[in-house]
Amino acid sequence: MCLEPQAPDIERQAGYLKPEHCVPPPPRTGSDTMWFIRDGCGIVCGIITWFLVFYAEFVVVFVLLLPAKNVAYSLFNGALFNGLAFLALASHARAMCTDPVSQTLDSNCVSSLGAVPKGNATKEFIESLQLKPGQVVYKCPKCCSIKPDRAHHCSVCKRCIKKMDHHCPWVNNCVGENNQKYFVLFTMYIALISFHALVMVAFHFIFCFEEDWTKCSNFSPPATVILLILLCFEGLLFLIFTAVMFGTQVHSICTDETGIEQLKKEERRWAKKSKWMNMKVVFGHPFSIAWLSPFATPDHGKADVYQYIV
Repeated sequence: MCLEPQAPDIERQAGYLKPEHCVPPPPRTGSDTMWFIRDGCGIVCGIITWFLVFYAEFVVVFVLLLPAKNVAYSLFNGALFNGLAFLALASHARAMCTDPVSQTLDSNCVSSLGAVPKGNATKEFIESLQLKPGQVVYKCPKCCSIKPDRAHHCSVCKRCIKKMDHHCPWVNNCVGENNQKYFVLFTMYIALISFHALVMVAFHFIFCFEEDWTKCSNFSPPATVILLILLCFEGLLFLIFTAVMFGTQVHSICTDETGIEQLKKEERRWAKKSKWMNMKVVFGHPFSIAWLSPFATPDHGKADVYQYIV
């Protein structure tokens, strides 16, 4: 039996799934891989995220670095900050636009990575699974889909998401099995640039207290102070928020228990793996510098070959 009882929407026979009420999902082609949630709140939050990063870029470059007398200081910090900001925005874009619809089916189990195709609980689909007598499958009554184990329905995405941790409006997407790496990188790089900006602001204030304020910025002293105070507020707020989120995500990965599973205190019915193996499942196998790159797609399948029960 592939799946254990887990929710009130369990049906113990394929005939009771009522596949006649399900509309077949639209066919997908190779070019139809763009995943984007059309949620107004999420889109606004995504735009705000990019705006705040660009604001920090503006203040760091035009207020903190260009007026600095030390060219080496400006070049080093400019390259470091802009590089981290670029990786942060790239991670955000991958977390937001990664298409998690990738389904693998066999005669013994229904499994999927990320989002479950909406409306796949059709009569033809159920028959194609070649279910064995007494085998249990699950149907989500909200999106009319065959529901894999450890999947939860997202009311915003309107899909069932495998290993759904939570829906994050800041990336306008669910954080699930396929895009968790990019979300973790996004929180890490935002925390790094926030900390870096705060350090540069501190050095800038020290320099300006010792020198004439008119010499430490291309803007007027009042405008400079306002810009730096706003940057400090933004940096401190997002440093705390993203650092905490980064820590909770790493803990969730190491324990192989999503935020929803922890919140609902769901009974653990999956094999326990080592923390290092759980990290490889999310970031890819084997360990490499690609773990830090939002452009490297992790290979979840290869890690499964090496997994073991502890």
